[in-house]
Amino acid sequence: MTPTPPDAVTPGIDVVVDPDEALRANRANWDDRADVHAESAMYDLAGFVADPAAVSSVVREDLALLGPHLPGGTVAGLDVVHLQCHIGTDTLSLARLGARVTGVDLSPRSLEVARDLARRCGLEATFVEADAQHAADAVTGEVDVVYTSIGVVTWLPDLTAWAGSIARLLRPGGTFYICDGHPMLYTLDDMRSDVLAVRYRYFPTGEAEMWEDPTTYTGEDRRLAHPRTYEWPHSLAEILEALLGAGLRVTSFGEQRTVPWQAHPLMEPVGQSWAFPEPMRQWVPTTYSITAVKDG
Repeated sequence: MTPTPPDAVTPGIDVVVDPDEALRANRANWDDRADVHAESAMYDLAGFVADPAAVSSVVREDLALLGPHLPGGTVAGLDVVHLQCHIGTDTLSLARLGARVTGVDLSPRSLEVARDLARRCGLEATFVEADAQHAADAVTGEVDVVYTSIGVVTWLPDLTAWAGSIARLLRPGGTFYICDGHPMLYTLDDMRSDVLAVRYRYFPTGEAEMWEDPTTYTGEDRRLAHPRTYEWPHSLAEILEALLGAGLRVTSFGEQRTVPWQAHPLMEPVGQSWAFPEPMRQWVPTTYSITAVKDG
């Protein structure tokens, strides 16, 4: 993957913005990304369709962390809601592993691609257009697992609403799982390739970071019609407090050293993931993972 040239990006600027306006901008941006990602080598939809046993690397790594917290160590036979599912490769990977899946996403174009991918794969899946903060209002019934992974909570202004919706989606005894980019990783200056330096805010203030980036993380040099996005920094404390405040019981917490995309110019490929070279790999966590249970 080729990182976006630094001179093509306006770095994140703290702004006060109406959340609805920000989410509309983000929806338009992810609609643009959907077609680029569907044609990208990174997502390789043709390969995913051609191999009935194909499971995304994200899901393989997540299940190593999630599996010990599930009955029988597997999602097989479980009802799963996947929040912020994008074009569906991870959702359908869960389906291939035997789960009954519902994918939820803000972007209608992403969901069109996901539904078409499910049809091409011959897999059963439901895809619902909704903001992850209010997914419980759009999904019928309770489920065994709520799953969300990689590049998720920074797109959400209100983690209290998000965690409350997760609690409503889970049936008693159900499990929530998240693996996401580490808040510390997101503070780093990703415009510099010579040093690890903190540039962006770690703690939440209610303000959003506004970005202007004409391309996307899959590396193609295709310009997006809607380059502006808004993200909200959330500390680990805020994430954990939101889940605890919704009545969920945290059962595991971890921090990892790899991430599925090149989040910083100094990162190097490690298998199908990316990591900082040694000794930097020991300096900064790149992802975190949490499991939590809704007690009956």
